[in-house]
Amino acid sequence: MAASLPSMALDGIAWPHRQASTMVQVGPLRWHVQRMGQGPVALLIHGTGASTHSWRGLMPRLARDYSVVAMDLPGHAFTGMPPARQMTLPGMAQAIAALVKALRLDVELVVGHSAGAAIGARAVLDGAFAPRALVAVNGAFLPLAGLPGVLFPPVARLMAATPLAAQLFARRRWDRAAVERLIGGTGSMLDAEGLALYGALVRDPRHAAGALAMMARWDLRPLAHDLSRLRTPLALIVGADDRAVPPRDAQRVRALLPVDAGGSIDVVAGAGHLVHEERPGEVAARIIASSRTVPADGGAHAATPA
Repeated sequence: MAASLPSMALDGIAWPHRQASTMVQVGPLRWHVQRMGQGPVALLIHGTGASTHSWRGLMPRLARDYSVVAMDLPGHAFTGMPPARQMTLPGMAQAIAALVKALRLDVELVVGHSAGAAIGARAVLDGAFAPRALVAVNGAFLPLAGLPGVLFPPVARLMAATPLAAQLFARRRWDRAAVERLIGGTGSMLDAEGLALYGALVRDPRHAAGALAMMARWDLRPLAHDLSRLRTPLALIVGADDRAVPPRDAQRVRALLPVDAGGSIDVVAGAGHLVHEERPGEVAARIIASSRTVPADGGAHAATPA
């Protein structure tokens, strides 16, 4: 039976796979979780400003081989907002770990998009779970380079600390053309459904506040340093036209991994940052193919000691 999702500006939208939704209370945080399929568990972690909707095309395809579990990140869409101090990368990873423990999941595969890939890697490095494989879809593992890396965090912190910032952001004229420009800035092109769903999110002040709070406290430098300890095989799926995470970063990430841990790079031509929404069938096939190449004990040692 479909979950009774919280009343927000998102109501009125036919939310994808609502019949697979449930609300899960873990400590003080109420999560929106979607589950479908049978088999080993595949955990899907979306990126900043997105929600479970971003997996709408991918989930049913992966569900043919996996028991797929996806959630809205804290402060996003239908999941509650935790204290600001927990909206860090380690804090998000700890929250995901608590959810996985509460659901009693034996995670075999982690698929993360953008910042979600960083959360998945952080959770593995911190011993939250030991999957056989990690798949990063346009994974954002590295700090922004140059001037944007200097300016962005303070600006995001200022906006997150300003109570009206999220409301002003949500109240701007987010018509279809504006949402299409926003998505186009990532190098992706989405159908009408995808644009409508992102439009609903950016018009919701609570969701905007969650995304701003996450960006304000994001620091990828410790993760970049710790990738040298990651023993779980990491597959990097890269949209060749990604304008949000430079495709060349995949080579830099692979160079940071342990020499014997591998790290494959799979480039999808003609796709942008939201490649999993643009080409869900193709990305699902690549995820399944990459996970099948991992030895049976591939995730037995997620990280080496610091």
